[in-house]
Amino acid sequence: MPRIEPRVPGLSSRPSIDGSVSAGPSSLSRKLVDTAALTWVFIAGVGLTGAACLGITRYYNEHYGRLRPSTRQQLRGGLAVLVAVAVTVGGSLLLRSEADWSLDLPVNATAVAFALVMLVSYGFGVGLRPHHVMVWGALLLAGAVPLWTGDDPSNIGVVMAGIALMASGAFDHRLFVRTFGSPKVATLENSGAGA
Repeated sequence: MPRIEPRVPGLSSRPSIDGSVSAGPSSLSRKLVDTAALTWVFIAGVGLTGAACLGITRYYNEHYGRLRPSTRQQLRGGLAVLVAVAVTVGGSLLLRSEADWSLDLPVNATAVAFALVMLVSYGFGVGLRPHHVMVWGALLLAGAVPLWTGDDPSNIGVVMAGIALMASGAFDHRLFVRTFGSPKVATLENSGAGA
């Protein structure tokens, strides 16, 4: 009796009791389980990130108060976010992608585009500080070094951008505390304890 091979990817042959051959799941089911597991890891990561953001927002609101930008400032900020997303995605596709119109440069397009967007947004927003130039300039240089050949380095670019964002945030917080004082000093000044 000839051996029957299934033509469906992800399915394997298994002989049954009567000698016939049936097709059943093999690597396809493992891929589905792996995908589901990664989906839950992503959802858990988003949940933890959201919880951390809520905690940080609560801390700042309790210790420094809340300042609400005007409607015009909110609209400008929203428009800036939309432009930033378009420039990051468009710049990444222009610098390196499978598209016919791509320049296909050996750079990390995600890191380069994100660094440019952040430098421009800080420049037009609150103003460039030395730490902004240092952090985002370093990301720009790291992404622009023509060593990014081979597989698509976009995921590495996202990780590098995340690290740069954390470093910039830490420097921004330090500048904020220097400008407005520590929460302990602000609490003592407003409590009348020294009177």
